[in-house]
Amino acid sequence: MSETCLTFDRLALGYDRRVVLHDLTGELCKGSLTAVVGANGSGKSTLMKAVAGILQPMSGLCRHDASRIAYLPQQAELDRSFPAQVHELVGLGLWPKRGLLGWHTKQDKLAIVRALHAVGMDGLENTPIDALSGGQLQRCLFARVILQDAGLILLDEPFNAVDSATTADLVRLIRHWHAEGRTIMVVVHDIELVRRHFPQTLLLAGQPIAWGETADVLCEKNLRLARQVEMDRVAAAQNAFCASGHYAQAAQS
Repeated sequence: MSETCLTFDRLALGYDRRVVLHDLTGELCKGSLTAVVGANGSGKSTLMKAVAGILQPMSGLCRHDASRIAYLPQQAELDRSFPAQVHELVGLGLWPKRGLLGWHTKQDKLAIVRALHAVGMDGLENTPIDALSGGQLQRCLFARVILQDAGLILLDEPFNAVDSATTADLVRLIRHWHAEGRTIMVVVHDIELVRRHFPQTLLLAGQPIAWGETADVLCEKNLRLARQVEMDRVAAAQNAFCASGHYAQAAQS
């Protein structure tokens, strides 16, 4: 029997009393590779933040059995104007060992160089991060994940704003981590990419629609259901907005 890495029990998540995702129950096995898919606003990123410990549940349980977690947020959440060089960004992956302000040893510096080599960023250690393309930045963030050496890896839309060559390289690295026995959850928009490379899939639409083997989850019936649930959810939110009187106030202003 496979060991459990991550457990959800009637989990509900949201912000400012507004529920974004509800009724999530299930388990993620150690060493699994799972894509999280769904429309914008369906709860994918919210779920990743909860697993990472950034967001507390509104109700229910979210529990993991991992000694170390690596969480890569969406690029849009990163401040690229911060005056840092590539080696400094990647070196943040060592903070559990050195602390955020700790000095890097000679071995640490070699580890940074090796991580950059693994993602195809050789010789760019001293490049300012604001000079990187979207694909180069994502490669550096994957190098940081390498240094974190985590048992549970959470990647939120890692293939956005990158070219096909970068996507292929990052997919290969994810599959390498999977082969090492790490547990990986990845938010992905490209359904065909999921079908080709991810054995397990969780389909969300503000609630779980299906969870299991990718071929079973991404059948047309489930995808239609997810679209219908999402449309119903948006319509309900719009009706609530109008009923609150905000619509009338906005129309008058």
